Amino acid sequence: MGDKDLTETLSDGEMEKSSREPLTFYQFSSTVRAVVRIRQKYQAMKKRRMELALCGTPLLPPPRSTSPKIFTFDGVASNNSLIVGKKRKRKKGRILFPNCNRRVPQNKEHSRAKNCLVLLCVIVFLQIYNAIENLDDHVLKYDLEGLEKTLKREVFGQQEVTEGLLVHLKDYLSTYVHSKPLVVSLLGPTGVGKSHLGRLLAQHFRSVVGEQLVLQYFVLHHCPSEGDLPHCSKTLTSHISEMVTQAEEEEKIPIFIFDEMEHMPRELLDTVLTLIHTRDNNEYLNAIYILISNLEHEEITKFVLQNSSSIAVSGRPRLSKELKPLLLSKLKKHHLLWLEGELLPLSLLEKIHVIECFIDEMSREGFYPERSHVERLAEELSYYSVSELEFSRTGCKQVVAKVNLL
Repeated sequence: MGDKDLTETLSDGEMEKSSREPLTFYQFSSTVRAVVRIRQKYQAMKKRRMELALCGTPLLPPPRSTSPKIFTFDGVASNNSLIVGKKRKRKKGRILFPNCNRRVPQNKEHSRAKNCLVLLCVIVFLQIYNAIENLDDHVLKYDLEGLEKTLKREVFGQQEVTEGLLVHLKDYLSTYVHSKPLVVSLLGPTGVGKSHLGRLLAQHFRSVVGEQLVLQYFVLHHCPSEGDLPHCSKTLTSHISEMVTQAEEEEKIPIFIFDEMEHMPRELLDTVLTLIHTRDNNEYLNAIYILISNLEHEEITKFVLQNSSSIAVSGRPRLSKELKPLLLSKLKKHHLLWLEGELLPLSLLEKIHVIECFIDEMSREGFYPERSHVERLAEELSYYSVSELEFSRTGCKQVVAKVNLL
């Protein structure tokens, strides 16, 4: 054996001896500290990359490290746990947002307030529809369409008055509960159709609401003597009170028609005003009062004659609008009763209207209304001749007497 072989044999023996010798405490602790530092650095880098990936920041290539790479199963285990966690979160249906951009997730729960709002709208619609239907039903009970046809057929030359009267009646009769009674005052010269209009109203409402709920009061007939005024006033108040009570039980509106108001004494006028005037505890609120008189007929006649030129050009004047202020200033001198109602002045009748009155009356009496004969009868009456127009002085007052002589 040579020297070289001897040297190799000795070095191998020394190496085996050195490998068999145990590590010292100092060498072991430094190795553990190195492993812990490498692990902490690796965990910090992994956490940083995850946050950048969730925030949408592009990942930068990791810097090259000169430290030796040590293979561990920590990364594999963390990645597997992340994947499993994501799968579980998807199953739960929850949405997570990164810490750098927090958002409130949408609440897809159905709100009950929408259902309540829809139900409220349906209820309001039904209430309004039911109210409209009730208004129509209440008006239909009084058959105002039939009254309109009757007035157009039997009242001549007073289209403005009939239209205004129907408007007031329709507005008032559309409901049952009112804050005050309806008062309509019909004014006009002799023979223009005031009393005839009152009779038509009484006849119509007696047929629709009953005989007991319609009062047609003629002053000269019901209270002819001034000595009976206290008794007449008491009787009138008692009668109206009974009618109002009965009407409330039947849910109807009574009709009170007062004719010949120009002859009514002041005590009776005060009684009617007491029944009409609204008070805090007034039980006569649901009622209709028709006041018929020829008060201030001179003012109406004067106004029509002065405006005859405009009548010839544009038709009959609007008496209610232009005469109302003047008539109110005159009527309040007679009594305050006329300030409570709607004024409807009737105009003078022209000759053509008188001819229509003759035709209607002769047809009622069974005579054949020959045109030449009717015009000859109309010529026997007296007229106001203004601006090529002829207005009857007595209206249709003498038509009935003329026809009776045939």
